[in-house]
Amino acid sequence: MSALAWIAAGSLAAWLWLLLGQGFFWRTDVRLPPRREPAAWPSVCVVVPARDEADVLPESLPSLLAQDYPGRAEVVLVDDGSTDGTGGLARDLAGRHGGLPLTVASPGEPPAGWTGKLWAVRHGIALARARDPEYLLLTDADIAHGPDSLRELVAAAHGGGFDLVSLMARLRVACAWERLVVPAFVYFFAQLYPFRRIGRRGARTSAAAGGCVLLRADAAERAGVPDAIRHAVIDDVALARAVRRSGGHIWLGLADRVDSVRPYPRLADLWRMVSRSAYAQLRHSPPLLLGTVAGLALVYLAPPLALVMGLAAGDVPCAVAGGPAWLVMTVTYLPMLRYYRQPPWLALTLPLTAFLYLLMTVDSAVLHYRGRGAAWKGRTYARPEPAPEQR
Repeated sequence: MSALAWIAAGSLAAWLWLLLGQGFFWRTDVRLPPRREPAAWPSVCVVVPARDEADVLPESLPSLLAQDYPGRAEVVLVDDGSTDGTGGLARDLAGRHGGLPLTVASPGEPPAGWTGKLWAVRHGIALARARDPEYLLLTDADIAHGPDSLRELVAAAHGGGFDLVSLMARLRVACAWERLVVPAFVYFFAQLYPFRRIGRRGARTSAAAGGCVLLRADAAERAGVPDAIRHAVIDDVALARAVRRSGGHIWLGLADRVDSVRPYPRLADLWRMVSRSAYAQLRHSPPLLLGTVAGLALVYLAPPLALVMGLAAGDVPCAVAGGPAWLVMTVTYLPMLRYYRQPPWLALTLPLTAFLYLLMTVDSAVLHYRGRGAAWKGRTYARPEPAPEQR
């Protein structure tokens, strides 16, 4: 067998393991667990950190204010040093749309050791605790919620005994670059953090999706959130791990009526979204970076190359291993494309998308070592700390 044939065989073995041994990550049927409505609906405070979100706020904030929730609920929007009138726009939207009570506050610039978002979340949670809510809904300013979203989240947490329930919001997929990159983003995330494993008691896998996290207030206090994760760039995964370490029961799944309204019309926009935190995910470790690059090449790039080169050179073992590996890759991607209502033929582009993610990850490391680190909306965290280790 040629060297490429051995590489293709290794890729096929990897794909067979991913297919059967990685928590069936490729399935998209992990939705909100069975709901049981409480006899008395608990109070909830919705905390929305917002920095320069005037473009998306008219689509997202009214959906929160219009929540059909039987218990007491209110919204706290924390204007994190916006320069585009986010705070004033939020007040104007509340005046025009009515609905749940809205408080707009500003915490000032974050002190050393804090990311801007988590400093805003800390301020919002402090304001919320003055109302003594039983639950906190942490949601981003670009997330639009269906009218029964809060009700369904609370019922799911109550019925399943969860301390944290998180939904991976359906990201916007409208332009060509979004179609190419966005479904793969969620597919790769699920591959790293299989949703089925996260909801099991005692599981080691912990993750959340920061756009929509319902959290019991007492669980947040036990976990020391957000102070315990104040340095985390990947704050949602760090939050889930902190809650799990403190004995909490967590759950993560895909959303049906929770949507991100933020557009990513250019490849550069998507590139920044990924590269700002990719190297932090690897704990800023050069060996992990090299392993990730090699792994992406073996798992995603080798199968199509082995098939094409094997057929061209008459290398039967190479083609026989590469073809089935690419087939398994393609088939496991189809459910995610179906979830995003995209045509099945896009599954054939997954190797190309994986190559783009490989380049984004390398770029993330380059930015880190240039001191530009994780940059977001005018703030740069040159050498941010990674999320706490999973225990």
